[in-house]
Order: sequence, then structure tokens, then C-alpha cells
Amino acid sequence: MASLNVSSVLVVLFLTFGAVMATKENDQIIKENNCESKMGLPCVLEAFTSIFNTRSISNKCCGEIVVLGNICHSALVKRTLENLLFKDLNPATIIAKSIQTWNNCLALIDSPSPST
Repeated sequence: MASLNVSSVLVVLFLTFGAVMATKENDQIIKENNCESKMGLPCVLEAFTSIFNTRSISNKCCGEIVVLGNICHSALVKRTLENLLFKDLNPATIIAKSIQTWNNCLALIDSPSPST
């Protein structure tokens, strides 16, 4: 339960204070594409823990990530990495996890559902 609370705090910080540390490029992409309003908070938290804490992500939240779009997904992850709270993380590892999450979600959403 404590890890959920820590993750919740990190997501809130990610959403509220990340803009202060963002580069103009990522900030512009996020603003122009209205990225921060395309996912519900529960799925933001789930995606965040999937990428930053190697947890699984539900089909529902995969759907929200795909609707969010790869441009927004990448810009939000990169902006998070620019936050000083995450300075000890290896950016290459996080970006690789982000790409893996995106690809897994895209494959899941694009795969035909079995006939009933």
C-alpha cells in the first residue's frame, strides 16, 4: 500500500511540477496536443508504474495509452525524466521501458479479439 501512495505522489508531482522542468520542445508538444487531459488519473498512475516501477498495465489503460498517442506518450515520459526527482534514474532504461510499454499496448489493442 505504501508503494501505491509513493507512486500516487510521484504521479501528482509528474503532472503538476513536471512543466516547470520541461524543455520547451516537450512542453510545446504536450500543450499543442492537449496530452495531459487525454488519460484518466488511474491509468496515468498505472502507466507510470508500468514504466518507472516495472509493473503490468491493464488492457483498459493500454487502450488509453494508444488513444493518447505515441507523440504524447513520449513527450510526457521525457518531461518526467527532466524532473530533478528522477535524476538518479537511467534515462535510456526508462525510455526503453516506455517504448516497450507502447509497443505492447499497441499490439494488444491492434490484435483481433477471438470470436465468441
